[in-house]
Parts: sequence; C-alpha cells; structure tokens
Amino acid sequence: MNAVTTPLLQVKGLKKHFPIRGGLLRRVVDHVHAVDGVSFELAAGETLGLVGESGCGKSTTGRCVLRLIEPTAGEVTFNGQNVTTAGKTALRALARDMQIIFQDPYASLNPRMTVSAIIGEALTIHKLAPNRQAYDDRIVELLETVGLSADHRRRYPHEFSGGQRQRIGIARALAVSPKLIVCDEAVSALDVSIQAQVINLLEDLQNQFGLTYIFIAHDLSVVEHISDRVAVMYLGRIVEIARAQDLYTQPRHPYTEALLSAVPIPDPAIRRQRIRLQGDVPSPIRPPPGCHFHTRCPIAQKGLCDVQRPELKTVGDGHQVSCHLRS
Repeated sequence: MNAVTTPLLQVKGLKKHFPIRGGLLRRVVDHVHAVDGVSFELAAGETLGLVGESGCGKSTTGRCVLRLIEPTAGEVTFNGQNVTTAGKTALRALARDMQIIFQDPYASLNPRMTVSAIIGEALTIHKLAPNRQAYDDRIVELLETVGLSADHRRRYPHEFSGGQRQRIGIARALAVSPKLIVCDEAVSALDVSIQAQVINLLEDLQNQFGLTYIFIAHDLSVVEHISDRVAVMYLGRIVEIARAQDLYTQPRHPYTEALLSAVPIPDPAIRRQRIRLQGDVPSPIRPPPGCHFHTRCPIAQKGLCDVQRPELKTVGDGHQVSCHLRS
C-alpha cells in the first residue's frame, strides 16, 4: 500500500442535499444536508478509511464520487477527468475505472441470476469478452482470484454464505479491472472472523492489482489496519484526516477522541477512559450553526464554536483537523 504523490482522485467542496417534499403539491419544504462541503485527495495505490456514526454522510460521499448519486455542489476529479460534469458516454467509460462493493451481500446480488451472469454482466456491457470462451475463462479467473472455485459459477446467490457472497461482489467489481474501488461498509454485515478474511483478501488484491480504495466503515477498529489515511466524518463534514497511525495514537478532534475511547483494547493491562458524549446527533435537516459538533463537544466555547464554522487546518505532517481549539 505504497502511495504515490500524484492524486488519482480529488474531491472539492462536495455537497449533497436531499429535498424533502410535503403538502398536496409535493413542493420542496426543506433539505437533508447529507454531505456538507467535503474535500480530500487520494493517491493511486492508497487506501482512505472514511469513518463516522451512521447517518453522517459516508456512504453518500462514496456514491457521489462515483456519480451513482448526483451531487448538489462541488467537484470530483478522477485521473484528470471531471466526474461531476461528465456526460453519459464519458461516465460509462469512467465506470470501468471506478467500481463499488456494496454493504449487504444478500441484497446486492440478483437472486435470479447465476454467479456467472452476475460477474459477467459488466464484461458484456463494456464488451470485454470477444467470445464465449474468453467470457467463461474470465469468470473462472475472477472466482479463483477471490478464493472461490470454477464450479461456483453455475450456482445462485442463495447457495452461498455471507462471506462467499461478498467475495462474489468483489469479483464483480474486479471484472472491469478498475483503478478505484469504493468499499461501502463492505464487511459490516459479516461475522468478525469473516471480516478479517475479507479485509485480508482486499489487501492482497490491492497489492496484486495496484488498486486504490475508499474504505467506508462506522467502526474505527475495522479500518485501522487496511487504511493508509483515515478521515473522520460528523454530520456531513470531515472533522479530522490523518495517517492511520497518527490518528489512532494522537487524535486531535474531540469527536475522534470520543470514537477511539469506545474501541476495545485486547490487552487487559491497558485501560482507556471512556468519553461519553452528551445528547444526540442533531438532525441533518437543520444542522447547528458554526461547528456541527459544538452541541455535544466537551470543550466548545460559546460565541466561537456555535457561530463560526471551523475549516480543516494542518496541525502536523499530513494531519488536518477542523476545530477552533485544537492545533
């Protein structure tokens, strides 16, 4: 997982506001601020972990990057091409280089299609198999790459376990030889022992094919070993981004500190003080002014944090934090 200096992906000021309609005429009465000004860069061969509580905008960010959801504002540039303004033809070409692995291996596979048809659908769409023999050979190659056998290609999704289904989803994403894969909570629906196997597989595939990952998860412990850098999201904004080791050993943002305090430590000799945040996450329909976290922050200052929005500032080598009071 050695990152190079040239950014493969650049995201600037990304926003996604979902309209809320009401009344007899179904007029727009408000908006859900799912993603509210997210910016980051990703180098080729790097893994960026994107973490935060459920509903903070992680998955929406990943899907906006791929244009599976249309962004409200902002700009996404992939390999020098503007994704946000790309037309249908250009977007289809970009889809070969940008793929996604979905969260639910049960819902993301069509139960009426064989494994061969599921994996081979992209080969047909992008015309990557010149004949039936090449098609079959590629399916077998992909299955073996993810740890399944050639015999599995004739079976249906219901005949597999959760971990095996997710391997099928990974094989589907690899079919078009992408450069970037968004792993959208790719292991959260799996047992802990299976999670480790899938994460190890993803690391092996990254080393083998030079893949770049956006690894989305709500559990900081899941992304610790696979990520080169980790970005922490809260209510639609990135509050901290740093190299994985720096973030886990020296968190700067109060929200990151609270998340890390809840991660279990296997060594019973080490005791970590649990930070319990007060109140609930505010509604994304009407997020708080200033810093979105100030309503729950133990160090918030009135007249500053509740008024002025903090921008991401550099506080160390590659370490950025969005907080007025931390440097």
